[in-house]
Amino acid sequence: MELAYYSDYAVRLVNTEEPARGRDSLTTVEAVKELFGPATQMARRVNEADLPRFRAIRARLRSVFAAADEGDHTGAVDLLNSLLLEFPVSPQISGHDHLDDEGRPRWHMHLADHSSNATAGYAAISAMGLAFHLTEFGADRLGLCQAPPCRNAYLDTSTNRSRRYCSDRCATRANVAAYRARKRLEAERADLTGRTAEKSQESTTPAER
Repeated sequence: MELAYYSDYAVRLVNTEEPARGRDSLTTVEAVKELFGPATQMARRVNEADLPRFRAIRARLRSVFAAADEGDHTGAVDLLNSLLLEFPVSPQISGHDHLDDEGRPRWHMHLADHSSNATAGYAAISAMGLAFHLTEFGADRLGLCQAPPCRNAYLDTSTNRSRRYCSDRCATRANVAAYRARKRLEAERADLTGRTAEKSQESTTPAER
């Protein structure tokens, strides 16, 4: 499993909350387990005590995305470093579960989980994955959706660093909103021009007309 894969753990956790809408889907043990995806062995350790701990980690990870999104790259790195120090990982070479066409292992880096609880394990791998993504592609590749009121986190993998939205749905919604705003402005300007012309005509004398 490539280290870049683990950056999705951070995105999944951050996006369990929509602050602007007052929504939070991280309310049950099952919801926490779903965050682990195929890592079912890690998910088995989740219990009720992990709910508040996961929410605390979520807030810290969102702060990383927020700092990067605002252009405070040093701040984003400092916040991420604090997570890495608090939740260290144990990288290992793995490959026994992935064989090539000739039956040889496909060696790759894997983050082994030796943490004391599910929260620490999740925090460790998500922070390391995010750190790998940041150092490999740049802090400006971490962002928050620009389609209000969304603000979901995303990782920009576009070739020209142009991503601004978390999904095609939000991009479409933002484009439609921008189009309607332009049309309203055009209508207001046309109305203002028309009223100005009417007043100008009313102010002239019959002789001038």
